[in-house]
Amino acid sequence: MIEREKKGHLHPLTQIIWESSKIFEKMGFSVAQGPEIETEFNNFDALNVPANHPARAMQDTFWLKPNSKNLTAQSLLLRTHMTAVSLRELAKKQLPLRVVSPGRVFRNEATDATHEAQFYQFDGLAIDKPGKITMADLKGTLEHFYRELFGKDIEIRMRASFFPFVEPGVEVDIKWGDRWLEVCGAGMLHPNVFKAAGLDPNEWQGFAFGSTIDRLAMIKYGIEDIRHFYNGDLRFLKQF
Repeated sequence: MIEREKKGHLHPLTQIIWESSKIFEKMGFSVAQGPEIETEFNNFDALNVPANHPARAMQDTFWLKPNSKNLTAQSLLLRTHMTAVSLRELAKKQLPLRVVSPGRVFRNEATDATHEAQFYQFDGLAIDKPGKITMADLKGTLEHFYRELFGKDIEIRMRASFFPFVEPGVEVDIKWGDRWLEVCGAGMLHPNVFKAAGLDPNEWQGFAFGSTIDRLAMIKYGIEDIRHFYNGDLRFLKQF
């Protein structure tokens, strides 16, 4: 008997990225990509992150060695969030804008069951004239996304929070078993971010969000430890 060749399959994180992209495309969002090596300006300065913010410290960011052949080049780093890609899309000034950007990000931190030094984010941006996009639109967009991904019965809550590039800001939690798990940071885009992109904040407004992909996969598939996604164990991956 001839043994059939075994077919490959998509990694669970890839499956979540593809499914999430389709949900947002149905809501009128386009999907964008950007470089994993970013400039300090795009990753921090343009996103209203102060020069003394802890996120710039070595314990959080992977900085790259300067290029000795070009000492005037901007400081380079491995991007710490997909909001840098959103900024690139905003700077194109093709408005109004609705875009999401899935991709890998890097943070120099200790790993545990819900944290990794590299992980995937799903960032989003919606920009229009003042009054056409509000916090209510942000809330409705995210609730629709999570309920399409997990089902209508998923429990979602929003809490007031602070992020330099939005004002006001919120954190989004999803009920996972008997506890709440943070999955997203969001809010109305800060006027300084519009200015950094060469836009007048009096002419445009909108919301931004950055949602984890890894934790969404943990919730959807019942995975207790985020590190399973990266250890290359085929016994784990063949389940999906």
